[in-house]
Amino acid sequence: MTIRIRYRVRFEKRDLLRWIGHNDLARLWERIVRRAQLKPSMTEGFHPKPRIAFPSALALGIEGLDEVLDIDLAEELPPDDLFRRLADDHQPGLVIKHVCRLPEGIKKAQLKRSDYVIALPPSMTSDSDLDAIRAAVAELKSRETVSVERKKKQVVANVANDIPQLELEDGHLVLSLTATPGASLKPNDILQILGFDDWINGGAIISRTRVVLEEEHT
Repeated sequence: MTIRIRYRVRFEKRDLLRWIGHNDLARLWERIVRRAQLKPSMTEGFHPKPRIAFPSALALGIEGLDEVLDIDLAEELPPDDLFRRLADDHQPGLVIKHVCRLPEGIKKAQLKRSDYVIALPPSMTSDSDLDAIRAAVAELKSRETVSVERKKKQVVANVANDIPQLELEDGHLVLSLTATPGASLKPNDILQILGFDDWINGGAIISRTRVVLEEEHT
């Protein structure tokens, strides 16, 4: 009988590692699994791969402080042992935060909400700059819907439902974005709507601080 046990790993992806794309991150995790001498459950077909799944891809340049992956193993390990073997890889920019074994029959992880913090550009620190940001935030929150163009298509979002949090706090823009069945808003979309799409070139750093899954309590 084939053993297939699912574990959930929460980890950080930061520093220079935030500049690798999702596909490269997936390949990095495959190498980490090999170096840790784990026995992953493999997909079927001509090119089997370890069963590793991410509920939400992180855009290039955004650091993740609470990322999630599920990995199916063909062996049973205590979560503490799996944590140690993954952490012992010492991959720069990747920090293992937590490992747990999931109950049998649990559904595939589904993203519910992502929380972000955007550090303002160093040039946006004057009182007039902060007042302008507060005014732009208030104007956006007063709308019923917002829209952005993506790949020549309009993405329309309900502000109350799809942007449940948007505040300026201690020199940071704090926001939450709800995952939707269609195209979901991204942090860069919010900056564009606010009129601050030049922030990234100005040195702003976007961090995803929490990944909330459907089965979790919020």
